[in-house]
Amino acid sequence: MRESAPDPTSASGHRRARRTAGALAGAALLLPLLGAAPSDAQPSANRLQSAFASASAEYHVPQSVLLGVSYLQSRWDAHEGAPSVTGGYGPMHLTDARAALAASSHHSEGTEDARGDSARPALHPTTEVPANSQLPARLRTLPKAAGLTGLSAEKLRTDPAANVAGGAALLAAAQKDLGEPLSTDPADWYGAMARFSGADDTATAEAYANDVYDVIRTGERRTTDAGQQVALAARPGLAPDTAQIKETGLRTVSDEGTECPKSVSCEWIPAPYAEFGDNDYGNHDLGDRPASQSIKYIVIHDTEGTWDGVLNLIKDPTYVSWNYTLRSTDGLIAQHVKNKDVAWHAGNWYVNASSIGLEHEGFLVSPDAWYTEAMYRSSARLVRYLAAKYRIPLDRQHILGHENVPGPTTSSIPGMHTDPGPYWDWRHYFDLLGHPFKRTGGKSGGLVTILPNYASNQPEYTGCVTKDEPCAAHGSSEVRLYSDHDESSALIKDVGAHGTAPSTIDVNDVSSRVSTGQQYAVAGHYRDWTAIWYLGQKAWFKNPKKHPNAVDSAGFVVTPKAGVDSVPVYGRAYPEASAYPAGVPVQSVSPLPYTLPKGQKYVVGGVMPGEYYYAVTFTTDSHKVVRGKDLYYEIQYGHRVEWVRAADVTVMPSGR
Repeated sequence: MRESAPDPTSASGHRRARRTAGALAGAALLLPLLGAAPSDAQPSANRLQSAFASASAEYHVPQSVLLGVSYLQSRWDAHEGAPSVTGGYGPMHLTDARAALAASSHHSEGTEDARGDSARPALHPTTEVPANSQLPARLRTLPKAAGLTGLSAEKLRTDPAANVAGGAALLAAAQKDLGEPLSTDPADWYGAMARFSGADDTATAEAYANDVYDVIRTGERRTTDAGQQVALAARPGLAPDTAQIKETGLRTVSDEGTECPKSVSCEWIPAPYAEFGDNDYGNHDLGDRPASQSIKYIVIHDTEGTWDGVLNLIKDPTYVSWNYTLRSTDGLIAQHVKNKDVAWHAGNWYVNASSIGLEHEGFLVSPDAWYTEAMYRSSARLVRYLAAKYRIPLDRQHILGHENVPGPTTSSIPGMHTDPGPYWDWRHYFDLLGHPFKRTGGKSGGLVTILPNYASNQPEYTGCVTKDEPCAAHGSSEVRLYSDHDESSALIKDVGAHGTAPSTIDVNDVSSRVSTGQQYAVAGHYRDWTAIWYLGQKAWFKNPKKHPNAVDSAGFVVTPKAGVDSVPVYGRAYPEASAYPAGVPVQSVSPLPYTLPKGQKYVVGGVMPGEYYYAVTFTTDSHKVVRGKDLYYEIQYGHRVEWVRAADVTVMPSGR
């Protein structure tokens, strides 16, 4: 995907200075970008491109190979020397996890019952993510690069040019280890790329190398987070020597039992369906989806732990479960729960029963602990496959973050989880899904789609380290809301999350912010501000014409039927009482402490009958899907989705 340069005027501190310097050097794009010899006279915005050229010449690695590998690792971003979620540094993602994670303390708030079914006692597992006792080789590439180059570990972590040289040295060493020549033809580097991935199995290494060659074939051009302008010329028709994978000596892993596309590497690591204790069992429920009930949602999570530790948890029958985990370093996917079955992952039983959960190796409260391009791409391929298989629309009403899942009851709202958080790049993710967010209506369309520039959109958050300490400035997918067209006005109140207390700018407080791709009905305009209907209130966000945070859209909305002042809002779409057969306890259709007042409009995400999956026993003979006659509309009510009864509302085009 190609991106324009980030807006330098809205960055802060030294980030602003670096990006401004990069923007002023925009004329560098007129210079040769590929194959040019390094020069002391190169403008500042072209230094990274020159670093690739220099490393290519010094270590005899084709520049296209270096650029392709680096793009798949980091999209050429340096992240100002901050490590990724797995301790990878710089454009080449050289890993030094022991140094990066030794003093880390990551957390995300949430006390939810992951199963979220009031028909069964709440599940609050106390198991903690265990630390890795011995770091695998994929997390220790930076020390090896230091040995090969003679450069210090600190320089490799903080100097992008040194980092690129370290990556080139590792690729050259891998090529030599395979007995291959340091060829000038990029087609001859398949095995070295596979080794560079850090994967210990052929399927993951192949998927990684194939992705690199896809990048080289299509070409890329973008401005990095440091204002560096980097380009890779397209090489259509480039055919690598894939037979080299046999020389890597990597283990072979079977994908038998997995439900994944052929374009990713997938391994079956099952979650246990086991009975234990006094009539108790875990850690998921057997089902028969989509025959018994449709799969409507895919929920994006982050793990709040590292790969090896998290995989230990999924094997614990007393813990919770999810369908897939994705590894950050190389995009490897592990499947744990069959998609026909119901995993316990979202904290809302209605959502669990109709969704698939994907956990991504990462941490919500570490803005600079970035996700690799390899994981984003692998995740997007999996989601595209699942969406096509189960007919799930590729939009933000159906591809949810865990933070968008509502509390099913009033008491559960404050404890709902908030991952993957404001630093997940939804805009880039949907680009990779092949469904980019874009304008779908004019000024009279009545809706907006939230769409800030991820890099330059840097709202202030607190709570990443200590409660009131500001988080590091960083790009974000989310835009803050205010009660008036003034940044000094109060934030939007959330009675469900805070009662009468005000909302905050804590990184885990989603009460007064909207996220990329979400759609809302327009409630007004004032100069550079746009108002939307949100949590039953008029909420304002800054939306200047030159640097907009949203685009005009059109669609369908709901509003209360004529003659009523407001209608109730629900956190789950359960059937009416008369729909339950004998032997299945009637589940309460209890409204949340929210309402949809007359005169307000909310975007429709879909219509569905009330549905409840009764599954509270280990044996499946008593399991039943209860489906009612009452219909519900899913709506984008606040940061989270909610439901309203179709009988309570009128549906209309948004422009009316």
